[in-house]
Amino acid sequence: MIETIVLNYLADNLTVPVLMEEPEERCEEYVLIEKVGSSENDRIQSATVAVQSYAESLYKSAVLNDTVKRAMRDIIVLDSVSRCRLNSDYNFTDTETKRYRYQAVFDLTYYD
Repeated sequence: MIETIVLNYLADNLTVPVLMEEPEERCEEYVLIEKVGSSENDRIQSATVAVQSYAESLYKSAVLNDTVKRAMRDIIVLDSVSRCRLNSDYNFTDTETKRYRYQAVFDLTYYD
C-alpha cells in the first residue's frame, strides 16, 4: 500500500511526526499524507499522494514543505518505488481553522 510506503519513508527521513490523520493532541509541526488518486496499467501501479506540512507560521510550513520535497526526491531508493514526480506545491492554509500549511502533490509509480 503506497500510503504505508510513503508514511514509513518520511517518518524515517523527517524530524517531525508523519501521520495519516490529524493528531489527537496538537503538535507544533507535523506532516499528513493522503492518497488522492491511483491507477494501474500492466500490473504497474501509479498513485497521486498529497503531503501537507503543518507549522505554527506560514514561513515554517513553507520550510517544512521544502524539506518534504527534498526527502521525496530520494524515495526512489526504495525497491518498491520506481518514480516520484512533484506534480505541484502551494500554500494551502486552512482558512477555517487558521492553521498554516503547505501542500505538495506527488505522482508515484510503484510495485505492490
